[in-house]
Amino acid sequence: MNLGAKLFRATLWVLFGLFFLFPLYAMADFSTRNMIADGRTLAAWANLVADDALYQSIVVSLLLAVLTVIGVLVILLPTMIWVRLRARWMSGVLEFSCLLPLTIPALVIVVGLRNVYLWVTYLFGESALTLTFVYLVLVFPFAYRALDAALSSIDLPTLTEAARSLGAGWTSTILRVVVPNIWSGILSAAFISIAVVLGEYTIASLSGYQTLPVQIVAIGKSDGPTSVAASLAVLLLAFILLLALSLVSRGRRGVRGVAP
Repeated sequence: MNLGAKLFRATLWVLFGLFFLFPLYAMADFSTRNMIADGRTLAAWANLVADDALYQSIVVSLLLAVLTVIGVLVILLPTMIWVRLRARWMSGVLEFSCLLPLTIPALVIVVGLRNVYLWVTYLFGESALTLTFVYLVLVFPFAYRALDAALSSIDLPTLTEAARSLGAGWTSTILRVVVPNIWSGILSAAFISIAVVLGEYTIASLSGYQTLPVQIVAIGKSDGPTSVAASLAVLLLAFILLLALSLVSRGRRGVRGVAP
């Protein structure tokens, strides 16, 4: 690569870095600014824990993210593996079903699930954690794409047949053979699902549940710095997750590269 190309690439990196980092800097500056006297204060960040309603919404959103990730992996991953191995004719139906939520507005989803949720609340109560069922539907398109790309990169029939021929059951085959080979795809699906759950506002608001995005909007009407601090915390969490995904993926590629 010549010097001109390196300079051009470095310039692009700097411009993109400034483009993304300047809004984050502005948010950090606003959330730490003392509105009464000159100087800085961390009161807005302390409110993330001190404010009971905000703290509870953070806990609820994190639990929703964890439950959604577990649910989407338990439901979608074995289904995709079974379709690829035993029912290839259903791959189009599965893909269409998983991608369908992208074409349906959130308002329509809430209205359509209203009667279903009467049974959900009857069986599981009116806890905000019941939003897990809706969030599973919302993250299916993103999780499907991540898992589909990972499964397409390996020779799934050969791996499963080899494991089965050595006496492994289906559970052992999935957990000990397939999962390690598509770990980066699983992490991608998990992190994208977390990002979707932590940023979803419409369905939670229309359903009357106090998740983190709903609470951020409510607090923003009376306490702007705390609202901005909570928003910045969510963005930083998403950035850390993506950075972790990049490091883990790079580390696994490095291990495969030196493997005999």
